[in-house]
Amino acid sequence: MTVVDSLAAPTRHRSAERRGATLGRPLRRIAGVEELDEALMDRLGEAYLQCDPLGGAVAEAMRLPAGDPARVTHAAVRRALAAGPAGAHDDGLPASLRTLLATTSADPDWLDRDLLAVGQRVYRGWGRAASDVLLQLALIGGYRFGGPTDLLVATGALTGDQTRRRLAETQSWTLSLSEPGGLEPGGEAWRLTLHVRVMHAVVNREFAPRWDVAHWGLPINDADQAATLGLFDAVCMLGVRALGVPVSREDSRAVMHLWRYVGWLMGVHEDFLVATERERHRLNYHILVSQAELSEAGPQLARAIVDVQRHLDFAPLPAPLAAIRGHYERERLLSMLTVFLGTRSMREMGLPMRPPWAIATSIAQNVVRYRVLARVPGGRRVLGAVTEREVAALLARYGGGQAHAVAPIPEVATPTG
Repeated sequence: MTVVDSLAAPTRHRSAERRGATLGRPLRRIAGVEELDEALMDRLGEAYLQCDPLGGAVAEAMRLPAGDPARVTHAAVRRALAAGPAGAHDDGLPASLRTLLATTSADPDWLDRDLLAVGQRVYRGWGRAASDVLLQLALIGGYRFGGPTDLLVATGALTGDQTRRRLAETQSWTLSLSEPGGLEPGGEAWRLTLHVRVMHAVVNREFAPRWDVAHWGLPINDADQAATLGLFDAVCMLGVRALGVPVSREDSRAVMHLWRYVGWLMGVHEDFLVATERERHRLNYHILVSQAELSEAGPQLARAIVDVQRHLDFAPLPAPLAAIRGHYERERLLSMLTVFLGTRSMREMGLPMRPPWAIATSIAQNVVRYRVLARVPGGRRVLGAVTEREVAALLARYGGGQAHAVAPIPEVATPTG
């Protein structure tokens, strides 16, 4: 475990506790939190200064000079991911890559692959509803706090011309996680997730020397990784329920199991790999309380995503109709954000508020789909086909006809002598 030993916690930790508690009030009720768990708050403070050790070892090895047998190159990473579990026994690969492959090829003791497959089917079945929640409540909602947002601006991710591409990459990766067999060791989603893990480790290593670690913690740290995981599992479930999608107790358990495994592959610390939705809500509330204030980066990122809606690829529509569709998508996003984030956050982010018409139409549509169509003979098959078409169209709009699986691993400056 990588630790910044000179600090107990960065100054960011609990620097806006009252604001976080106010924003998290509904979550506190859902999770049944009566009072803060101070031991957990201390753990989160430590976690801002800790990061993934296996990914970190690969990132460190990428900085070794040419000729060093332990050096990891981009080509070696590609070779390792293509080899999958077999790469753990490939003596031609550097030791850090073999260790990463060996660790992630063996299932953790708690993993139930049958339950994992159920979670994949459930998550994929939420289709556009899940995509809406992940974009609005998870991604843009997460911009209300400083730290990760500032890193995104510093790295150029989700700003300017990169916005649409990065969103396409995230959506493609998320969709791959629900592909049948994709998370088997060596499967496509398994390989993409390890790619993301290494990418995060390299970004962490490259930015740490010029990052305000005393204030923000490490650029990509265990606490922020736990927060991100909570957005993909429990927060997503809260959102799709709000959009009229039924989520049973069995569905919840399966989806939490799916993301627990994805988090494990990503290098999220075991302390934050919870098994139930209620546990995640409790952890998410404490994470909210530990967060910093909104920084200038948050509104910048939020406005970039809102504005890019006008410039998505709406082919084969002709230009005048594509412009109308782009305006509609922007207004739809603002309408849903107004409900999901609330008036205070919309003002803080500098986003215009809209009436909640998009939430109302989404709920009506989902009630018909999941509570009527899904219960008639053959309805689930039809619903599955509709969902696949919608998700494919969404990926095409953001991807612009190009495949964007994941962001590339950044180049690494290595010593010359």
